Order: sequence, then structure tokens, then C-alpha cells
Amino acid sequence: MFRKRTANVLILAFALMMMFAFVGCKDVSVSKLRANYHFSKANQLFNDRKYSKAIVEYENTIKYNPQLKEAYQFLGESYKSLFVPAKDTAENKEKADKALEALKKAYEIDPNNKQIIYSLGDMYDRLRNFGEAENMYLRIIDLEPGNMNNYYVVAEFYRRYAGEKKELQAKAESMYLRRIETDPENVQGYAYMADFFDKLPATEYKDKFDRALDFVKKRQALEPGSAEVFYTIGVNRFQKAYQLQNFLDQKDREAIAADAEKNLFKAIEIDPNLAESYAYLKILYINVHSKLYPERESRYQELANQYGNKWDEARKHQLDRMKLEKELKKTG
Repeated sequence: MFRKRTANVLILAFALMMMFAFVGCKDVSVSKLRANYHFSKANQLFNDRKYSKAIVEYENTIKYNPQLKEAYQFLGESYKSLFVPAKDTAENKEKADKALEALKKAYEIDPNNKQIIYSLGDMYDRLRNFGEAENMYLRIIDLEPGNMNNYYVVAEFYRRYAGEKKELQAKAESMYLRRIETDPENVQGYAYMADFFDKLPATEYKDKFDRALDFVKKRQALEPGSAEVFYTIGVNRFQKAYQLQNFLDQKDREAIAADAEKNLFKAIEIDPNLAESYAYLKILYINVHSKLYPERESRYQELANQYGNKWDEARKHQLDRMKLEKELKKTG
């Protein structure tokens, strides 16, 4: 009994000590506790994509802790998630204004936070405010010049606007090249650069296939036994023979088509489960070979059907393997 009573006295004394200790900063401590409570609720609502309710809780968080940058950041993200680009209504404009206001406040508190800068740039991007978005994205590169992924983000940003401003194609290309220079042994840089050229309009950039191929070859030098690389070369050659058929003579098309076929076969030899190789052989025979050699059209149609069936089989194996891997992850 004595020990129990002593314990109760000690607990009471500790509680009184803590109460008096916080007299001078009671409001601050209680405010922070309330802020944390609302912030935790807000984050759960945000994760559940209940953005309107999350906004209320983030605003309550800020009321109790006006310097919590994360609350402003995710308040802005919540408004951004509710904003619909190009929807011209007063309510939608208000969401955009609120998103910018919150994200700017977060940036003001922590101007070197990459995530906040990216989020603010993304909001300007959604508003088609090219100048402000560009400033934000370039600031990320200034903060982390050695992070090659930052160059990819900026390059993709330039590429999205290149349809409106042709000079941005050169800026995008420059960013992809800077990404490669940051880590020349990384195959991803060459893959992104090749993809950049592949996506240019063929009628305006007739050299795009060969320029893309140059970077695929550089990637191949780093991973010479990759089935994916041989597949990529095959697709590149097919696309050139098909998309530029009205600009190439018969002899050139024949050579390019033969190169496409050779590389797709090599991809299959290395990895028979790479289903896409069979698919491209099918369309190569239908769309290129049968047009180049009309006297063999029936033969190429037969080959197309054959590789179409192989595509179905390989794709089924792919899906079965993905399903098994997913189940193994669940059980693991």
C-alpha cells in the first residue's frame, strides 16, 4: 500500500512539475500539439485522396503552427489536386490561386527545398506559365547540378512546350546531353536521348531516326548483349522504313528493312520471351516487306501470322510471370 501511495505522490509531483515548467510556454506547446494532431489527420485524408477535407485540416494545422512548411506544401498540393487545367471557372481559378499562395509560402520558409521548388514549378506548368515554371525547374539544377534526373525533368518540360516554341527543341536536346555528361557510363541517358529524337515529328525531322540510332549505338557499346537494345534498333529501323517510305528509294528501304529484321531476330535469340520483338516482326512483314516485294506478299503475310501467334504466346508468358511475381510479393 505504501509503495502504491508513494508512486501516486510521485506521479502527481511530476505532473505538477511539468505543469509549472510549461507555464511560460504553455500556449506554444499546446499549439504545437494541436498542430501535430491536425497535420496527422490531414496527411491521412490526403493519402486517401480526400483533398477537400485535407484542406480543412492543413489550414487548422497552419493556424496552430504557421511555420510548418510541410503543411503549406501539402495544402498547396491538395488545392492542386482539385484544380482542373484549362477549366475556366471562378471556382477553379480560386483553387489555382490558393495552391500558388500555399506553395509560395512553403518556398518562402524553405527556398532550398527541392520538393517544394518542384511542386511550385509543376503548378506554374499546369497554369501554362512557362517563364515561372522554367525558373523553378532551373533552380533545382542549380541546387543539385550532379543529379542527372533533374536534367531529365527540365528536358521533358522543354519538350512539352516545343510544339508552341520550336526553339525549345534545342533546349530540350541540350538538357538531355547534359544528363549524359553528368554520368556518361549510365545507359539511361542514351536511352532518353534516343527516345527524344524518336518522338520528334518525322515530316519535320527526317534525320531523327538516324540521330536516335547514334545514341542507341552508344548505349549498345555499354551493354552489348542486351536484347532490349537490339529490339530498340529493330524498331528504329522499322519506323524509318515505314514512316519515310515516300522519301526513300527502293534500295535504301530494302537495306533499312533488312537491318530491322536482323536486329529483331537477334533480340529474340538473346531473349525469346521479349514479346514485343515478335509483334514488330509481324508489322514489319505486313507494312514494309510486303510492299517492297509485292511478288512475295503471301509469304510475308504467312510470316506475319506466324510471328503474331508467337507474340500472343510470349505475351501470355509475360503476363503469367508478372502475376506470379505479384503473388510471391504478397506471400513474401
